[in-house]
Amino acid sequence: MIIPILISTIVVSLLSLIGVVTLSLKTNILKKILIILVSLSAGALLGGAFFHLIPESLENNSSMNTMGYVLVGFIIFFFIEKILHWRHCHDNDCKIHSFAYTNLVGDSIHNFIDGLVIAASFNASMSLGISTTLAVVLHEIPQEIGDFGVLIHSGIEKKKALLFNFLTALFAVLGGLIGSIFNTNQILLNLLIPIAAGGFIYISSSDLIPEIHKEKNKKKWTISFITFLFGILMMFLFSFLE
Repeated sequence: MIIPILISTIVVSLLSLIGVVTLSLKTNILKKILIILVSLSAGALLGGAFFHLIPESLENNSSMNTMGYVLVGFIIFFFIEKILHWRHCHDNDCKIHSFAYTNLVGDSIHNFIDGLVIAASFNASMSLGISTTLAVVLHEIPQEIGDFGVLIHSGIEKKKALLFNFLTALFAVLGGLIGSIFNTNQILLNLLIPIAAGGFIYISSSDLIPEIHKEKNKKKWTISFITFLFGILMMFLFSFLE
């Protein structure tokens, strides 16, 4: 089953390049839609945590263990961001927001888990593997667009943001390979899934939503809020495909 697993995870990884469409946009246009992309990412992250990762964890963990690991994930990402902030920022001089690096870490873990889940699905049956891959593809599209917007908003150049997004996406291939070789250790999944959920909740609530609140224009803020809700709604609807 390693061939279909590899093909599926490579397809999922290539979705990260969807941000290339923004490379042709003029800088002033890109700046206008950045807050919308950040809002989409914030909603997609929250929706992914509450409608995908936590329910998935509850199927194999007790509610106490799941919520405990979610909290651990929240704390871990809080700590990671603080370390990154100390390392990359001095006084008030910080060209690239530390939440960009935190987002990359979170996205890497998420993509790694996607790879493990795809491998586990194909190990069960070909039809389940295909349907799981389709579900992952559908929920990755809005999230990858949003993640690219977050990196740009944080101060990273467009081409570098595209490269970083692609490199984190390759963790799906790594997860798929490990899952196919070791037949996906359920204990590892039970640990990583809720921790990733905690990371998603942290990034969305502590980093991205505050950025949305910085928007002073009522019309733009309203559009951003609607986009945020749209990101959550998409993840809710995609949950029925799993």
